[in-house]
Amino acid sequence: MTDVPDTLHLTVQHPRPGLAIATVAGDMDTRTADSLRRKASEIIEEGCPHLILDLAQVRFCDSAGLSALIGLWHAAQAAGGALGLADVPDRLMRMLVLTGVDAVLPVHATAAEALTTMTNGPSTSTADRSGPQSP
Repeated sequence: MTDVPDTLHLTVQHPRPGLAIATVAGDMDTRTADSLRRKASEIIEEGCPHLILDLAQVRFCDSAGLSALIGLWHAAQAAGGALGLADVPDRLMRMLVLTGVDAVLPVHATAAEALTTMTNGPSTSTADRSGPQSP
């Protein structure tokens, strides 16, 4: 059996106090989902409960990657923050729509749009919206 290296990388920016933008590059799958969840959870726990995941460089996402996104949404909510997705690739967007997760996780065209929405919007928590609260 061939050892497959972790093919997921996160680059983090802190544009505002309490808010981080994490650029995700690589595959979000069974090999990398735990790493994604752990690294992004650390960002939330270290004082950035509002987290934007820029997914433009994600090549592949399976159900484990989707589960990691949902887990991160819960972690952000528990910390009094919010999770937003930005620049979601078409294949992943179809998965979000088919599973209904797009109704819970805010999806933005760009990280800049997500940043504007999360800092200037009326609410940074999906708990204030009507509709389903848990995927």
